[in-house]
This record gives sequence, C-alpha cells and structure tokens, in this order.
Amino acid sequence: MTTSTHRPGARNTIADVPGVLVGSAEDLAVRTGATVVVPPVRAVAAVDVRGGGPGTRETDLLAPENLVDAVDAIVLSGGSVYGLAAADGVVASLGAQGRGFVIREGLKTAPIVPGAILFDLANEGDKDWGDEPPYRALGKAALAAASSDVRMGSVGAGTGAMAGGLKGGLGSASIQLPGGGMVGALSAANSYGSMVMPGTRAFWAWPWEIDGEFGGARPPTDYAPDPFDWGLAKMNPAPRGNTTIAVVATDVALTPAQAKRVAVMAQDGLSRAIRPVHTPFDGDCVFVLSTGARPLGDPAPVALTILGAAAADCLARATARGVFEARALAGERTYADLA
Repeated sequence: MTTSTHRPGARNTIADVPGVLVGSAEDLAVRTGATVVVPPVRAVAAVDVRGGGPGTRETDLLAPENLVDAVDAIVLSGGSVYGLAAADGVVASLGAQGRGFVIREGLKTAPIVPGAILFDLANEGDKDWGDEPPYRALGKAALAAASSDVRMGSVGAGTGAMAGGLKGGLGSASIQLPGGGMVGALSAANSYGSMVMPGTRAFWAWPWEIDGEFGGARPPTDYAPDPFDWGLAKMNPAPRGNTTIAVVATDVALTPAQAKRVAVMAQDGLSRAIRPVHTPFDGDCVFVLSTGARPLGDPAPVALTILGAAAADCLARATARGVFEARALAGERTYADLA
C-alpha cells in the first residue's frame, strides 16, 4: 500500500476543489443515469477527445479562439445519443434560475452546459421508453441533487457501465498541489479495455493508489505482462459501445488554452488505468474546469506542467475507484468477484 507525502483533500473527491458540487441521478429500471458537475462560479473550461466513437455536446465552443470562455456545468450521462438530452434538463433548470451567459441585458440567459455520453443501451435495463427517453428528467434530478457528497460506484453516469469484463462505475479522487491549490477528478468508466492486470486483482492504476483507496492489490513481483494479453477487455465490442468520460477540476486560474493543455495531459490518466485505451470503439473524453480562485504560479509553464501531471494521476485513481466501488445490478461480474 502506497503512503504518499502529498495528500488527497478531506473527501478525496472532486468536491475537494472549493465550491465544486456533484449531483447524480439514476433510473434503475432502465439501468442508466446522469451526473452533473457544477462549479461555484462560471468556470473556464476545455475538453480533449481521444476515443474513436465520441458522443458530445457543446465541445466546439470550448476552443480557445471562440467567444464563450466559461461554462455553467458539465454533464456526463449514459444512454448514448439519447443521453445527450440530460444536458437539456440542466440547461432548463439553470436558465430558470437566471444563470448562464448574458447575451444582452433583458434577454434570457444562455446556460453553457457541455456534456458527453457513454453507451449503456446493451445492458438488461428496460429501454422501451417510446419517444420519451428519461435523460432530460435525469439531468434535472442530478442538478437538484448537487452537493459536496460525491456518490461513487453504480450511480449516476456509471449506473449501467461496464469496464471491460467488470462492472464499471463512477469514481472520484483528489490531490493537493505542492504549491497550494487542489485538483480533483471524476470518471465514469465504461471502457473497452480492462482495468485490471490479467490473472491478478491488481488495477493497472495501482502505482498511483494512495492509502488503499481501491483495495491495495498488487501484482506479483515477477509479473511480466504479455503485450497482447488484454485480460478482461471486451473482445467483441459493438461500435460506440464503450467510453470513459471524465471531468477534472481545479481552483487554480487557467486560461482556456492552459485548460486545454491540462485536458491533454489528463488523458494520460486513462492510459495508466485502462488497457487498451482510446480505441476505435471508445469515446474517451476529458473536460477540465478552472474556478480561478488562486493564481497559477510562476513560472507559469512549470506550474502548468505540475498541474497537468497531477490531473493525470488523479484521473487514473478516480477511474479505478469507480470500478472498485461498483456493485452488480443484474448479475454482472464486479471487481469484488475476482479471486
């Protein structure tokens, strides 16, 4: 078990970033759900998409050259293309509260709510919803439930997820930065690749684990993985049938371009946690939020490098925690079932 000199926050979740709230809602009959991340103020944001089958909303506007430079919330959802409607519910609720981008005084505000979806349509839930998918309502319910108490496992966007051959889930982790500040990550793991090393109970992310947060299992000292043994990966995936979607948040002030660099670096956290990753069958997507409460530090490129490296480590841990905390809904194999 690793004991780190750099500690997670008090909650060891993304909610350790001051003011960041997370809400999740699920429909267990459908075996799906949605999760909303809400910053304390409109936050600078960026996104990096690496998977070959992404499903996203409002990601183009996050490019540094575009007009809108802050968001009101980010939504992660199950449901594939249907799940994009979860953000509609969040937009409706935020707009009713008068929150959002002010186009002109006297006009209705425009809440900016990017989002990403994962594919959970192939599980055993009841998808016979006709022309009324549940996701708009799930988005509204998740926003209403937003708090600093981050639920993990088979909840929210991770409700119907499968991470390789194991039940996937929603996980979170945090770390305090050496010079002050906080980084937190939230991940919904529904990957094609496997989270655990073949023939063991050890997560691929084990070198970055802190204080046994996902079980403390370690590989044998003489372990030598076969480069083409993917263990509990999904060997016969359906197109768009996988994805790990995530949010990284920090209280360090970032420009849109700096936030983009952190998102690029944070994707390496998925590479540390999942094998293989960023496949043609995945829609892997990482958002970054900056609340801007404290300065980046000087020299800025060095401070940004430290922040991006911490974001990657944190995301690896969060992704493993989601699978570690997952529980079966309908007889799925879970991490707890591994011998």
